[in-house]
Amino acid sequence: MTSADTHTGAAVLHAGLGVGDARIVAVMMHGRGASAEDILGLAREFTPGDVAYLAPQAAGGTWYPYSFMAPIERNEPALGSALRLIARLLGDLAQQGVAPQRIALMGFSQGACLSLEFAARHAQRYACVVALSGGLIGPPGTPREYGGAFADTPFFLGCSDVDPHIPLERVRESSAVLGRMGARVDERIYRGMGHTVNRDELEAVDALLAPNA
Repeated sequence: MTSADTHTGAAVLHAGLGVGDARIVAVMMHGRGASAEDILGLAREFTPGDVAYLAPQAAGGTWYPYSFMAPIERNEPALGSALRLIARLLGDLAQQGVAPQRIALMGFSQGACLSLEFAARHAQRYACVVALSGGLIGPPGTPREYGGAFADTPFFLGCSDVDPHIPLERVRESSAVLGRMGARVDERIYRGMGHTVNRDELEAVDALLAPNA
């Protein structure tokens, strides 16, 4: 394995239904210093019983080494490896007959940033995209010249107004960029909340995963 292959061979944990039996497949990306088991724990909070949950494990528990606001090249090659891992997962799902319209991209913190950045770089209709405390990757002033369109994909972006890792301006910038790309964005900013997930966010995601959402 080369340094560019940081996350190649990552273990992928599974919860819920098997992929072949699921209405929706949720690809869940954990945060820095956390684990696939941690993010899969959120699946227990969701009520739809026809969802398959897949969670890859980052090498060393970290998808990329520096802040998501750092120059993109500083986070390479790990960042590129993480984005390619998501692409491989979606490619594997396609081979199993799962179209993007049946795939939910979800993440918390570093995993939320990855989920948004991957979606922006591969814009198409998804079941939904969920970013719990995250934003698009790159320093202030990063060109947001993404191609493609989301065709009314529902996005949920939830974050504290005083999150120590995710500036409020970046959440709002991300919402605006995604909206211009045809996303239907539900942005919720919570006053004084820490770097965590609250009940309102879980209920919002639960609703997105429900049939006929």
